[in-house]
Amino acid sequence: MESPKAIHLSPVGNDIIDWGDIDSPIGNQISRVSGYLLDKSENHEMGHWQCSEGEWDCHVTKNEFCHFIEGECIYTSQDGSIINISSGSIAFFPKDWKGKCKVVKKIKKFYCIF
Repeated sequence: MESPKAIHLSPVGNDIIDWGDIDSPIGNQISRVSGYLLDKSENHEMGHWQCSEGEWDCHVTKNEFCHFIEGECIYTSQDGSIINISSGSIAFFPKDWKGKCKVVKKIKKFYCIF
């Protein structure tokens, strides 16, 4: 049996890893992402994710639950609907959601993909 795991709101004890540039940038400002994994398997992934300012095309390949703890961003669905995110926002993106993400102020979130 596995032991329980926890993410702490302070960076103490959490190793932030640079994951590089975002995959599908729009424009010249290319977002950079980093974070750390709490747990990952073929069925799920959970951890902490942060991203600098920029915009990109987004495709969510599995259900994703997010709790944003810092920053501001705007998600625009392919149908034109807009989701404004700020510190404290909680969001759910269903599998196969497609659209654009524009980070206005560096964001940090905790997430669970399942």
